Amino acid sequence: MYVFERDEPSTRWVSVAFLQGEEAEELLALIDREGPISAIYQLRQYDRGDATVEAALADGYVYDAVPAGSTDHTIEPFGSPYALTYSDTFGYVSLLKRYVPEPDPVPALAGRPSVAPFERSPQAVADAWLANPTLAPSGSGAGRAVAM
Repeated sequence: MYVFERDEPSTRWVSVAFLQGEEAEELLALIDREGPISAIYQLRQYDRGDATVEAALADGYVYDAVPAGSTDHTIEPFGSPYALTYSDTFGYVSLLKRYVPEPDPVPALAGRPSVAPFERSPQAVADAWLANPTLAPSGSGAGRAVAM
């Protein structure tokens, strides 16, 4: 058995649906007849987009990896946002969805200009010097015209 490490360490998983017992029996039969991809298509109807993510975050159903036990089958189709885990032994089926948290915003530093000098055009720098002579460099070049 090969184990592959993810390139996306910030990826997390949220629970979309978890069915067990009688609710899961129909899906387990579907998996036996048509394969696990059919179950993913069936269960994705429970995905309500952002509402699913918000509910999972609020309820604590967020995981660093797809949760699976030693008797579980795990299917993570390439290119799909979903992962399916199921167990015939324990009679459950679970659909999870890939979730990438938004990065925390970087706070602006107080007292710093909103635009860094290198982000301003040369003409803007020249206009600022002309408007406020105290910003102009002192020394032998002071008072001379500058072409930009």
